[in-house]
Amino acid sequence: MASVVETESKGWAMTLEIKPIGVVVAGRRDVADDYWGGIESVIQLDEDEFPLDSVQGLQEFSHLVVVWHFDQASPSDVEYHARSPRGNPQWPATGTFAHRNHRRPNQLAQSFPRLLGVDGLRLRVTDLDAVVGTKIYDLSPFFIEMGPRGPVHEPAWPREMLENYWAEKG
Repeated sequence: MASVVETESKGWAMTLEIKPIGVVVAGRRDVADDYWGGIESVIQLDEDEFPLDSVQGLQEFSHLVVVWHFDQASPSDVEYHARSPRGNPQWPATGTFAHRNHRRPNQLAQSFPRLLGVDGLRLRVTDLDAVVGTKIYDLSPFFIEMGPRGPVHEPAWPREMLENYWAEKG
């Protein structure tokens, strides 16, 4: 199913159609805040839409940039006001655009999984924090040269909050 967005910019009417290019068909099934480490997932690209050579050369890269939709979350979960991450009052209330969860306006996410293998239009990855059934809207190889430039800094709360995010479930 495609999403159509109509906008007007500088007097130009524009339509943006976004449709999934694939789906997560193997991996984690339960939605959770932590313990995403050690999970292997499979992204199946749309075989009716893409020829096999659309992934040619992808296996040469170690990581991908994957854009996906929190399509298993409810649009009613979206919150625009400042709030403490994970409802923890020990962390400061921060605005919608300081969060990376499903409560964002378009419920879009980005992940940077390691590419384990390319098997036709099936991409085996690890460190993808999307569950089985999640629709994939775009993917590309990660280029080091396109990563952050200059020093990266952040407040202390994301590190505290994500301490167990990539830990393996014990």
